[in-house]
Amino acid sequence: MILPKVRDPRFITVRRGGTLTDDDHHLLAIWAVDCAEHVVPLFEQERPGDDRPRRAIELGRSWARGEVSWWDARAAGGHANAAARDLRGAARHAAYAAGQAAAVGHVAAHELGAAAYAIRVVQAAAAPDDAAEAGRAECRWQRAQLPVAIRDLVLDDQRLRNELCWFVFDC
Repeated sequence: MILPKVRDPRFITVRRGGTLTDDDHHLLAIWAVDCAEHVVPLFEQERPGDDRPRRAIELGRSWARGEVSWWDARAAGGHANAAARDLRGAARHAAYAAGQAAAVGHVAAHELGAAAYAIRVVQAAAAPDDAAEAGRAECRWQRAQLPVAIRDLVLDDQRLRNELCWFVFDC
């Protein structure tokens, strides 16, 4: 489980009683799809004919640009998760990262799921002795991609949910 039991109002839109602005919501979605896109080639190597994770990433990005509804992006995320069903390791985690990223328009807190699964991708793809450092390097790469406007929010979210996310944000 990656989502907290009690939702953080900073990840609930202003329209629904939280404090998240539309602009920041869109930035969270773009960052999440960037994290997923960084590792999706490891899914595509395993399943070159299956475009469901790539499609989820594209629709997540399209939602952030206002081109599709959150419903369409989230549905694509569900298809990406289905692509993971019979896989293991890096390919499975990459599909889940894409699914999480596509769902950010629906629930902003999925942003951390995309990042956490992306870190798990590189850990699974690395040699066992290199997995921990590969994960830390991916975590640092992700943090370097964070827009200033949401940086503190995401870093605090990583601190608060690190345990739920397999401690992958210890970088």
